[in-house]
Amino acid sequence: MQNGAPNGSLYKRSFNETFEQAPLYVAVLTYLGFGVVTLFGYLRDFLRAWRLEKCHMAIEREEQKDFVPLYQDFENFYIRNLYMRVRDSWNRPICSTPGPQFDLMEYLTDDYNWTFRHTGRTIKDVINMGSYNYLGFAENSPSSLETVMDVLKTYGAGVCSTRQEMGNLDKHEELEELVAYFLNVEAAMVFGMGFATNSMNIPALVGKGCLILSDELNHTSLILGARLSGATIRVFKHNNMQSLERLLRDAVVNGQPRSHRPWKKILILVEGIFSMEGSIVRLPEVVALKKKYKAYLYLDEAHSIGAVGPTGRGVVEYFGMNPANIDVLMGTFTKSFGAVGGYIAGKKELVDYLRTHSHSAVYATSMPVPVVQQIIRVMKCIMGVDGTTVGIQRVKQLAENTTYFRQRLYEMGFIIYGNDDSPVVPLLLYMPGKVSAFARHMLKKKIGVVVVGFPATPITESRARFCVSAAHTKQMLDTVLNALDEIGDFLQVKYSRHSKSSRPELYDETNFEFDD
Repeated sequence: MQNGAPNGSLYKRSFNETFEQAPLYVAVLTYLGFGVVTLFGYLRDFLRAWRLEKCHMAIEREEQKDFVPLYQDFENFYIRNLYMRVRDSWNRPICSTPGPQFDLMEYLTDDYNWTFRHTGRTIKDVINMGSYNYLGFAENSPSSLETVMDVLKTYGAGVCSTRQEMGNLDKHEELEELVAYFLNVEAAMVFGMGFATNSMNIPALVGKGCLILSDELNHTSLILGARLSGATIRVFKHNNMQSLERLLRDAVVNGQPRSHRPWKKILILVEGIFSMEGSIVRLPEVVALKKKYKAYLYLDEAHSIGAVGPTGRGVVEYFGMNPANIDVLMGTFTKSFGAVGGYIAGKKELVDYLRTHSHSAVYATSMPVPVVQQIIRVMKCIMGVDGTTVGIQRVKQLAENTTYFRQRLYEMGFIIYGNDDSPVVPLLLYMPGKVSAFARHMLKKKIGVVVVGFPATPITESRARFCVSAAHTKQMLDTVLNALDEIGDFLQVKYSRHSKSSRPELYDETNFEFDD
């Protein structure tokens, strides 16, 4: 074990990740909390059935009483008895630019979160710790958006056609050339929706008779794309190279089930930064394995492009690797670029193939040109070709803010997950009652946070997820940290015993060497 990673000789820089386990009593109390809420949920459903308590939920019409229920019963149960208790912690309307600070529309509930009403007041200058605005380019500076406004006047707001019909504009081709140059690959293609970039392009690359090996914590867009492809899917433990190699070895030795014919293709799906864990993919090891077993690699850099690497070029640059070693480079413009959409990049043959076979390319409306121009201006700024050093300064500032924020949380005694260099910072809360209490107390201090619980996370790992931005000043971060210190003591969520481990249970086999 070296630098927190096995086979440390593959790494050109330190690689440190922590996934500290909570004390046993925390897990017990968490399960107990869910159990108590569930029991009360069944009691309240009994009272509603006998009309002793008013039911606010929509119910099937009398004419449909013999129909098969449209929704799963447990989903309805969970929503009306568990989610409704904490619903006010989510979906709060924002009425300003989602920069380092934003304004929230104040709303209240008179019926315990079943409905909300707007008061007409605005909560001003809430510190934004939840948006994926890693480099701070979600901004409304007139000087910065001047070129975007010019393009809006020239091209209009919409395109009203697909790329293959009347929607292929010179600005789209300019962006694709710039993306390819930025990533140092042969070609790139852009799409109007980041989620569809995964879900619609994976089915174009693999199908029946192919095998997909997917990290267990991959994003839903990757999971949906894999399922839509019709390929066989096998899941390996998160960032666990032993688990991945076992699946690769079995796939090569045994082939397809029953027939034992070789798989047509083996495609490994991973993310650069995993958005719920804050961990970074062990890319050098994954590349070594994919070469050893002659597989293909699909890398989703939605959260890592722009956010890591000395010049913001993602995990490939972060590890000092050659982009040619990754067969399919995917990323989105929805985070570091302050826009929408996504891209697929790699060899020219790959991109040309997707132009004619991707459903997203053939049927989806083209990306609006003002959005294209926003991405172009940001990418040029990061690269420095706009004649300024603003972009590279923001990349460096993000790294400094990330290090500072993570280190302070660690010193305070919170359990935080992920890589030391990841701007995604999950802070573990565990117990369901503390999740909503945490969000409410933080908002009272004018700090907007994202809290996540079951079923989006394992039942014992509810958390708050902070997204650090280069636009956060040290004063803002200190304000957030001071509030966290106070609330952490008040809610008693400082569970860390400072056993800074790297999930050793994931590496229960001896280290192994990779072929070059």
